[in-house]
Amino acid sequence: MMNLTTEQKAYMGAELAAKRQEHKDLDASINALLATGCQDAMMLQRLKKKKLAIKDRIIYLEQFVIPDIIA
Repeated sequence: MMNLTTEQKAYMGAELAAKRQEHKDLDASINALLATGCQDAMMLQRLKKKKLAIKDRIIYLEQFVIPDIIA
């Protein structure tokens, strides 16, 4: 794993927090559309795909921000 500077870790931590919030907001949007009976399947599919891409980015960032704890 790369050695990151304090600034890089802070930047990645801020991005991680932003991506987590964006993921949460997309989840709420998808659930609201499903609850209202939205018939736009293409829009739902795009939102779900974007949510998955954000989740992938979150997992990537967590590898750098959250330290490994060896038990």
